[in-house]
Amino acid sequence: MTTQSGKPAEQTQLASCLPRRTGAPGPLSGIRVIDMSAYIAGPYGCSLLADQGAEIIKVEPPSGDNLRKYPSTLETESRAFLGVNRSKLAAVLDIKQPEDLETLLTLIESADVLVHNFRPTVAPRIGIGYEQLQARNPRLIYCAVSGYGESGPLKDKAGFDQVLQTMTGMATLQGKKEGPPEILYGSIVDYYASALVAGAVSSALFERERSGMGQFVGVSLLAAAMTLQTGRLVWAENEGREVGRDMRSGGITGIHPTKEGYLYISANTPHFWNALCEKTGMTEFLGNERYDTVRKRALHQPEIVPTLHQALSTKTALEWEVLFGEEVPCAAARSVEDMFDHPQVQSQGMIATYQHPVVGQYRGLKRGVRFERTPGPEPFAAPTLGQHTELVQAEANRLRLLKKQL
Repeated sequence: MTTQSGKPAEQTQLASCLPRRTGAPGPLSGIRVIDMSAYIAGPYGCSLLADQGAEIIKVEPPSGDNLRKYPSTLETESRAFLGVNRSKLAAVLDIKQPEDLETLLTLIESADVLVHNFRPTVAPRIGIGYEQLQARNPRLIYCAVSGYGESGPLKDKAGFDQVLQTMTGMATLQGKKEGPPEILYGSIVDYYASALVAGAVSSALFERERSGMGQFVGVSLLAAAMTLQTGRLVWAENEGREVGRDMRSGGITGIHPTKEGYLYISANTPHFWNALCEKTGMTEFLGNERYDTVRKRALHQPEIVPTLHQALSTKTALEWEVLFGEEVPCAAARSVEDMFDHPQVQSQGMIATYQHPVVGQYRGLKRGVRFERTPGPEPFAAPTLGQHTELVQAEANRLRLLKKQL
């Protein structure tokens, strides 16, 4: 007899050596994920699965995930590592050593999902290629995160967020028309790739319930960068090369200075444009056919923007935010720190308090998706290097013993 996840029922009757999470079950409770990835895309994809209840075992080499070494104003840990590795157990395994490789393979035999970001030729060489592991665990969802995909001339090239931004046109379109290309900081390609990881793995798990079989799932930073630009990646027949792909709508929609602070304004529709003119006192633009469409306003922005800035200089960004309300889409430019206690963020329960063995107490994101009936267990702090190695080794020994008994 097998359980819903397809694991032998006898296995579920023998207590796992790994701690159980507290709180309500999530949509993926009972799913075990082996996370061998580093940096952001793979690890945060696994944290998104952990948010939904999956058990994540992060396997690191003795040197640790390179993200642990990134610059941070925290003295003892990397802020980025803490942020993208919540709710995981961590074990150090040197898979160059036969005994540690065998421990890893034993864990993979019991797992539902493996996520790694080795280059395509590396995984088979170290004994964890897709075909190699499929023979051991036909139900395994094998998710490989790469820079450029599994084929083509760049398949063995390492991928990095800002390299892909520059390569795929994002930096060129982010820059000003007469200026150099500009990077969008915040690892947007990595984080979007992590969302693709979580979504693709979840879909593969759903399909496995129908077929009973695992499969290979490929996510690349190249695909993430291209997917982010779907609205720009349209090239009609007979169009020239230098077509307009900038989706910005001129100088009115954008960030503007105020008496104190900066304010983002979006005024693309007639309703929003009229409300902006009325509330700022720019009545000379109301009902004027010269400015009655987004395209016209973009064309004549040199005439509009100075008047807009003069009007905005009479109040602070926060005051304009209140005054515009729902009639003009806007937001005062805030710092990240302001968001921890923002009433809307607090009302959504998006921030959790974590207890870390080295850092102590810190606050961070709890989860980004809400499930009404299966909200998921409570999150916990990102692990220290090798924090749960002994527990993971004990779990592997338990699985070996179980295998001998079956």
